[in-house]
Amino acid sequence: MIGKLTGTLLEKNPPEVLLDCHGVGYEVNVPMSTFYNLPAVGERVSLLTQFIVREDAQLLYGFATAPERQAFRELIKISGVGPRTALSILSGMGVSDLAQAITLQEAGRLVKVPGIGKKTAERLLLELKGKLGADMGAVHGAATSDAQADILQALLALGYSDKEAAAALKALPAEVGVSEGIKLALKALAK
Repeated sequence: MIGKLTGTLLEKNPPEVLLDCHGVGYEVNVPMSTFYNLPAVGERVSLLTQFIVREDAQLLYGFATAPERQAFRELIKISGVGPRTALSILSGMGVSDLAQAITLQEAGRLVKVPGIGKKTAERLLLELKGKLGADMGAVHGAATSDAQADILQALLALGYSDKEAAAALKALPAEVGVSEGIKLALKALAK
């Protein structure tokens, strides 16, 4: 219903901000990653939003970037993960970190977020695999180029696991070509 707000930042009380849009003040809950990037009070700001209607409340959540909002939307679809928990996850780790944890199936990184236990972390990894993994990371920085995506696919086709392939990708120079990248990755994996 409300997809974006642009206005003057009136108050900053983590995790909530008050945004004045032409005389109407909106209370918006934001993850800490967005909160830290907000301008000073009195400055103009734009936030992408997600409007949540519950039986007892109508809540507005704001995000600095589209990948952040998309990750929030995917998180709240999971049974047992409400908006507050999703906000906590996005406050505890960036979208690229979350995507990488999902791609590599690292429950330990999710358990570090307050309010996320082992079972919830495992359910998140299971339900978000393919929805928020490597493809989301590509949008937000984990696999920044087409060349890296091609190298990753080649390593997976050769039978390496997601974890092994991602680890080999990390060790490669940023602007490496596909064929050279595959050679370097295979050398690294052979050790």
